[in-house]
Amino acid sequence: MNQFKQKYLVYFWDTAKAMVALAIIASIYFGFFGTGWQVTGEMTRWGGEFLELFGLDTSKYSYYQMTNLSGNPLTRYEGMVLIGMFLGATIAALWANKVKFRLPASHIRIAQAIIGGLLSGFGARLAFGCNLLDFFTGLPYFSLHTWEFAIFMVLGIWTATKVGKLRIFMPKVTLEKCGVHGKGIEHDKARAKRHFRYGIAILVVTIAWLVYLFATTEPFALKNKASFVPLGLMFGLAFGFIISRGQVCFTSCFRDLFLFGRDNAAKGAFYGMIIATFIVFVLMLNGYTAFVRSFSVAVALGAFLFGFGIVFAGGCECGWTYRAAEGQMHFMIVGVANFAGTAVLALIYDEIPAWLKAGAKIQFLNEFGALPGLALNVGLLLLSIALIFAYKKRFFAKGGY
Repeated sequence: MNQFKQKYLVYFWDTAKAMVALAIIASIYFGFFGTGWQVTGEMTRWGGEFLELFGLDTSKYSYYQMTNLSGNPLTRYEGMVLIGMFLGATIAALWANKVKFRLPASHIRIAQAIIGGLLSGFGARLAFGCNLLDFFTGLPYFSLHTWEFAIFMVLGIWTATKVGKLRIFMPKVTLEKCGVHGKGIEHDKARAKRHFRYGIAILVVTIAWLVYLFATTEPFALKNKASFVPLGLMFGLAFGFIISRGQVCFTSCFRDLFLFGRDNAAKGAFYGMIIATFIVFVLMLNGYTAFVRSFSVAVALGAFLFGFGIVFAGGCECGWTYRAAEGQMHFMIVGVANFAGTAVLALIYDEIPAWLKAGAKIQFLNEFGALPGLALNVGLLLLSIALIFAYKKRFFAKGGY
């Protein structure tokens, strides 16, 4: 029992395996909800509802009308997914004894958190999706716009890795003596046990809440999304727990590849997406339809800003969620800035030229047929993996620079 506890509840998981697990669960999520795993859409709603408290009439803004502010986070399944993610990440952090309040390392880091959070929130909503909806759970849905998003997100990440090397953003490292009288730092076993119990308490309360929701909510009805509220909390709990245990942050997928030649996270993401593609394909053959966005300048610009922002801030929506749950103030600031970025986009969306947002909607299965569309999407995913291997080989052939 103790071995199980240490291996699965306390120690970190392999990031690549966690990515594959997330992709499979996200595919099951699509089977229930008919949409991809997403968070920034709900964050936009929370931002709009916050502004309404100060008298803003959100009905005057088309973006808030498109995102649908009906209900509240507790009555929308998307809201429960986001709440569940915070709960799952907190439970995982407590079980791993990772919860400790930590301040940002410097004023520069605070500025990066604010600017990066704003850019990533703004960019995600300009593209109508973040690394989850338009990349990780997006590429398996056969829409061309998701490939556009992926390419420009990677370009944004690459650009940010170059900007991050500027002297002004480089951390000032100082050597400090650890421990007292040469004894080193002792592990506080009592604290670890106490935190593990806190995690169990939160899980028990969450399970009790789930039981209550299932008992008081109408059984699943496709025309009544409110009936999916308990499921939203369940999936959110699973998502949050896994991203924390696997330390899943899509920022690191390509940032670590570009900076250090590490490809574990990137490979895991694409292996997971290949599996998800086949699952989604079967569901689509049985009547499911997935979202298709316009292949537009807005998607490209939004993806670039998002990719740049997540690296500049140090974390994407998954990354800042589990790190904020661990008590890292820097990522709490990133999260708040992310919410603010979605609100800024919603408020100015009507002023953005229509030509920038317009474009063709291209879905591979509709355009090329079922099997050719499947082959095209899987082929592009395999090509992406080949490019990751090639970049890693070239990186180390040049001496890791």
